[in-house]
Amino acid sequence: MTEFRPGRFQILPPIVKNIIIINSLMALLQFVLVKWNIDLADYLGLHYWRSPLYKPWQLLTHLFMHGSAYSVDVTIMHLFSNMFALWMFGSILENLWGPRRFLIFYLLCGVGAALLHLGVLGYEFHVFESAFSNYQENPVLDKYILFIQQHNLDHMASFQRLQLMWQADPSCIRCSPISIELIHQYYGLAINEATVGASGAVFGILFAFGYLFPNTLLYIYFLVPIKAKYVVGAYAIWELYEGVRNSAGDNIAHFAHLGGMLVAFIILKIWNRNMRNKFY
Repeated sequence: MTEFRPGRFQILPPIVKNIIIINSLMALLQFVLVKWNIDLADYLGLHYWRSPLYKPWQLLTHLFMHGSAYSVDVTIMHLFSNMFALWMFGSILENLWGPRRFLIFYLLCGVGAALLHLGVLGYEFHVFESAFSNYQENPVLDKYILFIQQHNLDHMASFQRLQLMWQADPSCIRCSPISIELIHQYYGLAINEATVGASGAVFGILFAFGYLFPNTLLYIYFLVPIKAKYVVGAYAIWELYEGVRNSAGDNIAHFAHLGGMLVAFIILKIWNRNMRNKFY
């Protein structure tokens, strides 16, 4: 059994501390650069591999980007939630494993989460492209309404306006080409959207904590004590549910979170097999 030695536990160990510092500096940098019309997420955020903005290094660099250069509130909340969880659970794991092993684990979980996220994006875009191709063969009102409902576009103002205009005049000649152009524009924006954040890696850390310390009590809202294994299980189920539901307006990469957990599980199983006396 691995035990902490008196005096060796660090409240803010070096890797966790430096990750927090780097992420905070990157958040600040994106607000500085946007004043020169440079969106750092275009270069360091994770893009779909068919996007012209995609670069291989984004599999790693997206872990150090948070929020949006156009919203201070969103950035602060995104950064704080991830970094607080990193400190809360990551500090324990880094003290347990040491800096080198913890850093490897963190980065692998983050990259693994990104790969699963890209895989899900690939499937979703394939479905979208196929449906769009079929729609263009016969772009009529009924098919338009069905298309935007199936792909969660009916909540967007531009698609709503066209639907109302088309319904008011079913014989509208220009509505069909307008609908095709709207969908095409949306696809162009969607394929170039960046994914940012350390959530995939952080969810890997959360899973590792629940795996290694399953009966540790976590106090939800500082009041309700729940064992770590149940918290992790609930998170996994919730992320799967939200990812499958794919609700309109949801800009959270749920499958990236699940990817971080999956990679963490694989790594811990490998380490457990190779170092049987280290884990329980």
